[in-house]
Amino acid sequence: MTEPRTGIRALKKQVLGILSQDSLDHALAQILHISPRQVVNPLIGLLCHQEETIRWRAILSLGRLVSALADSNMESAREVMRRFMWQMNEESGGIGWGVPEAMGEVMANHPGLAKEYASILVSYVDEDQCFLEHDAFRRGALWGVGRLATVHPDLVRDAGPALAKILECPDAPNRGLAAWAIGWLGYSRAVDRLKTLVDDQGLTPLFEDNRMRAVTVGALAREALEKLEAAPS
Repeated sequence: MTEPRTGIRALKKQVLGILSQDSLDHALAQILHISPRQVVNPLIGLLCHQEETIRWRAILSLGRLVSALADSNMESAREVMRRFMWQMNEESGGIGWGVPEAMGEVMANHPGLAKEYASILVSYVDEDQCFLEHDAFRRGALWGVGRLATVHPDLVRDAGPALAKILECPDAPNRGLAAWAIGWLGYSRAVDRLKTLVDDQGLTPLFEDNRMRAVTVGALAREALEKLEAAPS
């Protein structure tokens, strides 16, 4: 039993070392050279890492890795998605930090998986479905929906009404991420609510274009309104 445990510890250390490199592109390329079945578990474990950079690189890595896995073995990729869903379930005994973000990133990278699981991700932000009650936890699902909307907005179009409700959430990051997602999915019925937020100074941490930025809710509301105004009628 000692050798397998030693091997697992060594692999975790190797993956953490790769994600700690200065070059994101180089890190992602190296991750993709490791067997998906070996590296998935360490990456999922790093979704809870104390360093923000490591967490987001684990999310990006899972997006690329599970997408590549789906191209060669769709059922194995589905197993990973089902594992994500289990971790989001209260019965799992876990909290699932980083999991909805990983789900969104995976689906943004693979349209086949997106068609199968987009509705599950949407359910986490919908009060009539599997709504995440914890404000901080819900932020991840909002980001996941928004990330998927940047690539396949039609697959998350049903999230529009739920996101519009979240624009009134007391938690500023929830309001900001909902506005950001609405802009990408093109939910024009939220225009009036977005207009009430254009001067909102609440700060929202937003990971976009491979970097984290702190942006006001008002700025995200204005960005969303600009997208909606520019969309074809």
